[in-house]
Amino acid sequence: MSDFTSGFWPFFISAIVLGGIVFCLAVLFITSKSHDPAHTGQSTGHVYDEDIVEMNNPMPKWWYWMFIITCVFGLAYLFLYPGLGTYQGKLGWTQVKQYEQEVKESNERLAPIYANFVAMSAEQVAKDAKAMAIGERLFMNNCAQCHGSDAHGSRGFPNLTDNDWLYGGAPETIKETITNGRHGMMPPMAAAVGNADEVKNVAHYVLSLSNSEHDASRAALGKEKFTACAACHGADGKGNQAIGAPNLTDDIWLHGAGEAAIIDRINNGKSNQMPAQGSRLTPEQIHVLAAYVWRFSNGETAQ
Repeated sequence: MSDFTSGFWPFFISAIVLGGIVFCLAVLFITSKSHDPAHTGQSTGHVYDEDIVEMNNPMPKWWYWMFIITCVFGLAYLFLYPGLGTYQGKLGWTQVKQYEQEVKESNERLAPIYANFVAMSAEQVAKDAKAMAIGERLFMNNCAQCHGSDAHGSRGFPNLTDNDWLYGGAPETIKETITNGRHGMMPPMAAAVGNADEVKNVAHYVLSLSNSEHDASRAALGKEKFTACAACHGADGKGNQAIGAPNLTDDIWLHGAGEAAIIDRINNGKSNQMPAQGSRLTPEQIHVLAAYVWRFSNGETAQ
């Protein structure tokens, strides 16, 4: 793989680009010298339809200079902008800088609109129809890809409408989650629980906590081994929002329900991440978005 990331390839690409421009100029110059500039009737020797003779006349001057100007423009562009291997261009332009500048300008134009909502609490913002219209657009552009346009989520992506929160559903907590993201991880617990049969017993005990279908005898045997899980989920299995440990008693399963799914979690663990949005959204936008998300599980209706 290192062969494709060596210093040879930028040089190779630059040589092809510059060589192509030089070649075009050379061909243009050579062919212009081989024509009959005096228009004396010199033929190329090609005759079509018996009487149509191709003459060896030069191309029009405007066409000739158009080629020259195009090549000069190409060289100037490659000098000013990146296009020659690792050369960054005299102006230092990058698409990332361009994007960041456009985002900055857009945020500055929108700042007066968001300023109206900054002094309001999330509960007040959730009742403002204009703010919620903005929040909906923010949600559709930044959150709906994972949580769905209706915020009901899917397997592996939390439902934001059911008031079941891994880290808490207070407005400030939602803002923190949007700003910094979350990285939830359950380590593999099979070694701490025991053999495969004991893992199965614990799985049935977990199912019993939410009154899901389970084997009562296995659940009774698994209760003692559940102590290996209690450090995070609590002795009663109701979870711990401080560390994002799920409540196992509410019959809401982020990564699938049933014996097989729970055994897989115990054996293999799970890592789930929500990306931070703080670098993409302004604090004012996050304030409105958090109020919009908070409204889903609190029954607030914009007026």
